[in-house]
Amino acid sequence: MTQENFTLIQQFFVLLMFISLSAALPVEAQNRISLPRTSLGPNDIAVIINENDPLSRQIGNYYLQARQIPETNIIKLRFSSKLSIITPKEFKQLKATIDQLTPKHVQAFAVAWTTPYRVGCMSLTSALAFGFDKKYCAEPCGSTALSPYFNSSSLYPYDDYKLRPAMMLAGTSFEHIKALIDRGIRSDYSFPKGQAYLMNTSDKARNSRATSFTQAAEELGELFPLQILAADYISERKDVLFYFTGLKKVPMLETLYFLPGALADHLTSAGGMLTDSPQMSSLRWLEAGATASYGTVVEPCSFSQKFPSPIVTMFQYALGASALEAYWKSVA
Repeated sequence: MTQENFTLIQQFFVLLMFISLSAALPVEAQNRISLPRTSLGPNDIAVIINENDPLSRQIGNYYLQARQIPETNIIKLRFSSKLSIITPKEFKQLKATIDQLTPKHVQAFAVAWTTPYRVGCMSLTSALAFGFDKKYCAEPCGSTALSPYFNSSSLYPYDDYKLRPAMMLAGTSFEHIKALIDRGIRSDYSFPKGQAYLMNTSDKARNSRATSFTQAAEELGELFPLQILAADYISERKDVLFYFTGLKKVPMLETLYFLPGALADHLTSAGGMLTDSPQMSSLRWLEAGATASYGTVVEPCSFSQKFPSPIVTMFQYALGASALEAYWKSVA
């Protein structure tokens, strides 16, 4: 960890102390307190809705109201959502409309649908952020262009890097997605006291992140209770805040309780194929109670840089980043 990162952690503890002390101040004094910005806010997010998809309309409208996002930040499209993959040509047309309708102050996107999740050889979220560009495609299994947003301290990704990180409000039903959105809201300003579970699994091909776990424990152990376990999975735990593992399919998720705001993912090749994956879809984490997850849509091979770095994800979360920012900043 760099000296700059260490200083940021010190600032995080100071902020926690400041919040604790402010709770004891008179109401008149509390009304004058203005906390520093640590993450994206409602005005920074544009919600993209597919008007041809009834579930997309329902999700988008609910998220808009629940997160108090301005009406001016709605982007409405019309296209077929029957396929998981759209072509770069189709995306180019949609992206032109999105760019035209996006207010200049918007820093990130919330996509209110589950399919399509892929554009040619890129994920939909990456294509929205970077624009479709084959330099970000892992064909055949090589490295891609680097993300300038990786481990950044930026609070304004579009202003600083001309990219708008995107997330999908995805799920198999409105009830599942509504519960997901509600968990995110319950986690706001909650400083949950949960465990971070870092799994050193028997799956050698998917265990590439394990080499960083010791460093994560050394540098973040005072921020989060953290366990490094030589096991493929955990079960019967009621305190899950982070769960990072590497498996094709993770069992016993139904026995876990994820705290509101929990992040969880499994390093595998096709977790981001949300509706038709030959492996475990990232949606299974969300259905089990996690608030955010991550998955790739094109074979990445076992490059840990193509998946979230647990140490960076947790570090950014500790600084007050949203789940969207913490995950995006953790992928090189």
